[in-house]
Amino acid sequence: MTGLGTSSTSAKGASADTEYAAPALDKGLDILELLAATSGGLSQAQIASGVGRSVSQIFRVLSTLERRGYVHRDAQSGLYILSLRLFDLAHRHDPLRGLLQASAGPMRALADAAEQSCSLSVEDAGLSRVVAQVESPGDFGFRVRVGALFPLDESATGEILRAFRSSDPDAHGPALRAVHDAGYVERGDELHAGVIDIVFPVLRADGSAVAALTVPYVATRASVLSAEEVLPLARHAASQISGSLFPASTP
Repeated sequence: MTGLGTSSTSAKGASADTEYAAPALDKGLDILELLAATSGGLSQAQIASGVGRSVSQIFRVLSTLERRGYVHRDAQSGLYILSLRLFDLAHRHDPLRGLLQASAGPMRALADAAEQSCSLSVEDAGLSRVVAQVESPGDFGFRVRVGALFPLDESATGEILRAFRSSDPDAHGPALRAVHDAGYVERGDELHAGVIDIVFPVLRADGSAVAALTVPYVATRASVLSAEEVLPLARHAASQISGSLFPASTP
């Protein structure tokens, strides 16, 4: 009797699954979940293989996801990348709100101690997007507009986001592996002379970056700290944000 009952229940469940199945929705969710679990982008053929379907089966769904802004197709490589559109649906950017809440205090303390501005950026559709900014309390500072987008391969912030896409340094080329091993970037800003970018990753529990904390250091006669003295302050602030977002598990 128990065996028959189990079989009957399974049959009913399978029947219900078939009755209420939405194949196109399943394909779309499979694609989103695959891209979310992938470091970097995937080609159309790779996506089809990853979700166990043919290219023709996913073509329309992938086109719709791109049109609706859920995925972004890189113009040069043709690879598909997950955008931040899902954040828009998660309680009005709730995951991003958590990041902003966790970063507000440490960023304010960093700006006050260093008397330098600082910003927080995340990767968005193959670009670096500024999501938070705290201005210097001093007379001089470098301001970056919240929402601004920058190429990942043309900034120190982008270097950090690319180097820490994965916690495995072997997943990168020699240049990014060196950045990963160092744990931060300090170099002159390529777009603005006189600015030294100091960037640390805000790390998830697995060692990959959820964001990058940047201090665009401007040296003036009124500077209270040197760039070398700002380094440990920025490192501490990034660590504080990480700790708030991903508290270490206790035994």
